[in-house]
Amino acid sequence: MTRPPLLLASASPRRLELLRALGLEPLVCPADVDETLRPGEDPHEAAERLARAKAAAVAQGAPTGAVVLAADTIVVLDGEALGKPRDRADARRMLHALRGRAHDVVTGVALARDGRLVSGRETTEVLFAPMTDEEVDAYVASGEPSDKAGAYALQGLGGLFVERITGTPSNVIGLPFRLVRRLGSEVGLQI
Repeated sequence: MTRPPLLLASASPRRLELLRALGLEPLVCPADVDETLRPGEDPHEAAERLARAKAAAVAQGAPTGAVVLAADTIVVLDGEALGKPRDRADARRMLHALRGRAHDVVTGVALARDGRLVSGRETTEVLFAPMTDEEVDAYVASGEPSDKAGAYALQGLGGLFVERITGTPSNVIGLPFRLVRRLGSEVGLQI
């Protein structure tokens, strides 16, 4: 069976790696979408809204038959969205808030093909181990937290501080496989 062309509406190297792990080779077409959450917006709903907006933006210029895949991942602690840190001080603030506590990682996923758009979201609970101030400082100094939602990467050094995951590990990295497979089948992308 021939797969339709796949366009990834993201510049995330992690999402590209995850799709390649599934045997897919997407064309990277980052979406130009304002990712600001609306005042009072629930972060769980925002993740799906942003994924839909990204998929719709890239789908406008997509060739007929192509599938556009978009995703947005938000770390949620006590109802607050923790995006990518602005700087090292912001990364430090986030990690201090996360240490020794559980939080949600929610990823909204949207796929678009020939005028059809389907979406969903996956939530995974992550429990951080307690971290000393020195561990937080060393992790921030590594540079890894700088472009990650919630200021950590499960698949990198940040994995040292994750005590437990309840849910889909690939979701924490940025692309929940089960959800992508289910939504893909709705638009003719078999995985």
